[in-house]
Amino acid sequence: MKKLIMTVLAVLLVAPAFANNWGLGLRGGFGEDDPKAMKEAHDNLGGDLTQAGYAFMGIEGLYEFDLNDTANKLGVKIGLDIFGENEWKQGAVKVTEDTFAIPLTVYYRRDGGVQAFSWYGGAGVTFIKSELESGETSVKEDKWFPHVVAGAEYRFSRLFALGLEGKYNIDAKLEKSIDGHKGVISDHSGFSAAIVAKFYF
Repeated sequence: MKKLIMTVLAVLLVAPAFANNWGLGLRGGFGEDDPKAMKEAHDNLGGDLTQAGYAFMGIEGLYEFDLNDTANKLGVKIGLDIFGENEWKQGAVKVTEDTFAIPLTVYYRRDGGVQAFSWYGGAGVTFIKSELESGETSVKEDKWFPHVVAGAEYRFSRLFALGLEGKYNIDAKLEKSIDGHKGVISDHSGFSAAIVAKFYF
């Protein structure tokens, strides 16, 4: 009983110090597969790609440290992005690709306060995993690559903010072989943009 009371007291004492520094983000957006890589895919594989871009939805958790004052924040966030299915056809051969990514980002945010705009920028690494399927054949491929981000948000209340985020992926090309064909089905290198809803607590 004594340990339980001590634990509860510790939580009550520590929680206020961390209040408003945690956050949960929900985002959805669109990016364009690198045009040069997609041209190479057509040249090497022939056939037809149903899309040259990708839509994605994601969730992220974040924590921000106060720097010299409460307006300057150093944050770290980790997320999970799920991409729309990509498809490639050549005659009777049909290849589908399912992809997800886990981005880890360290960023600086200038907090404008409630009912005001804030902006942020940072960099990090992304782990991306892709699976190709053609009939009963399945090929998995993964890769680490760096990225940079920048964004702005409007804080409607202490709990909720809504904003836009831009991201640039560096060298996010995945090459795979399936059914005797080798080439690039997707290349997430380049820019993407997302609408982000954040809940602070």
